[in-house]
Parts: sequence; structure tokens; C-alpha cells
Amino acid sequence: MKQDFFLACSQMAEQVEESIAELVGTAEGGKTVRMGADLTPTKLIDQVAEDCIIHYLEETPLCSLLISEEAGKVRFDGKEGTIFLDPVDGTFNAVAGIPFYALSIAYAREGVVEKAYVRNLSSGETFTAEKGKYARCNGNAIHVSDVANLDECAMSVYGRKFDPTRVMQLGQKIRRWRLFGASALELCYVGCGRIDGFIDLRGTLRVTDAAAGMLICSEAGGKVTDLNGKKIQFPNEVTIGRCIVATNSVLHHKVVEYLR
Repeated sequence: MKQDFFLACSQMAEQVEESIAELVGTAEGGKTVRMGADLTPTKLIDQVAEDCIIHYLEETPLCSLLISEEAGKVRFDGKEGTIFLDPVDGTFNAVAGIPFYALSIAYAREGVVEKAYVRNLSSGETFTAEKGKYARCNGNAIHVSDVANLDECAMSVYGRKFDPTRVMQLGQKIRRWRLFGASALELCYVGCGRIDGFIDLRGTLRVTDAAAGMLICSEAGGKVTDLNGKKIQFPNEVTIGRCIVATNSVLHHKVVEYLR
């Protein structure tokens, strides 16, 4: 299953890259084509990418259930397990031509995510993880940073619209504040030590956005919880969002305390 899954993900990523190439950085790619299962507008670039994945899974079954941001739940006759998919995480970036958007795929059995694949569709950089075994970037082992002080760290921090109060308490303490616009990749960036934390207080992060990145971050030595430092649970519904705190573990308690 290990080889089959990651090989399949690589093949899907190549197909998605090819299918959306002419839509990246264009107004056409950003056209709304319908409302997605997550109750947000589906852009043409999202639809084209998702159609690629669904067609692949129809021909090469990897799961019995696909949960995707646009299509919602799609069932297949084939192997057991669930795949959580975000065909283009960072749609705004893709449409704007900003090279930070990703394909995010997580494989779970009995509610536990076992394998994760996140690929930056603009650069080809690929993050993978297998639960209890490894986290890698382009095949090389990765690990979170060892930064221990908030005033030395760099974090990606998202606050609720028009209510920056809770974020600002932390934002005034950390050294660098970064907002990249693709949560799956940002979680991977925590995992490989490029940033020291990813905090999202908007309550809009869905299982399709986070499942793969969370495993990669965790297997690289990071810690991922809810705002109170407790284990985070995502329902298998793309209409329900959560808040998340992901750090290099060393900083986690301090971050949670500031957010309180």
C-alpha cells in the first residue's frame, strides 16, 4: 500500500499540474462555476483539478470514500479507507499567479490518518509522511525547528476577520509574522523548520485543508492541537471548520497561553 499510495499521488499531482497549467494566473481560472460542498464558491481551477482526481480514482481505486472540498463525499468500489482531498489548497494564490498552492491528499483508516502527501503545484516540492515512521520533503527526512523563544520565532498567524484582538497579543510578541495563504503547505513548513508555528483562529479550517499537513507536521516532531492545547478532532464534513495551533512543540505551551 505504501508504494501504491505515494506513486498514485505523484501521478495524480502530475495530471493536476498539466490540467490547470493554462488556468494558473488567469481570470478564467478564478471564475466561479458553482457552490462547493463546503458552501464556498468553486472556482474553475478547483473544479478542473478535482475532476482529474475523481477520474483517476474511478480508474485506480485507492479508497472506498473520497471527501473533497468541492464534491463533498464520493464513494468508490475498491480498497478500504478514506481519502481527504484539497485539489488546490491556496486557490487565490493559484489564480493570482503566486507560486504557493498545493495538492493535499491524506489517507485514513478507521478515523486515523496514516499517510499524507502535499505537493506545491508551482514548484513540484513534495512533502510526504507515514504515521509512526517518517516525514520527508522530496524524499529527505525533515524536522521542526528548535527555536524556543517567541521573540525569535517566525509564525503564520490568521485571525478572525475584523477581530484581531486575540491574535495581536501573540503577534506583538513573535519576531516575524508570515501569511502565505495555503494551510497545507504552511503546516509542512512548520514540519521542515522554515517557520516555527501555524495558528489559525478563523474557525474555517476543514479536514480537507489540514489532514495531510497535520500528519506531516506531527511526524516531523511538531505538535498540533486546538486552541486549548487539546487533541484536535475534525468531523468528516467539509461544512464544519476548526481553529488550529501547530508549532515546533517547544513553543506550544507558550503560544497556547498567549492565545488564552
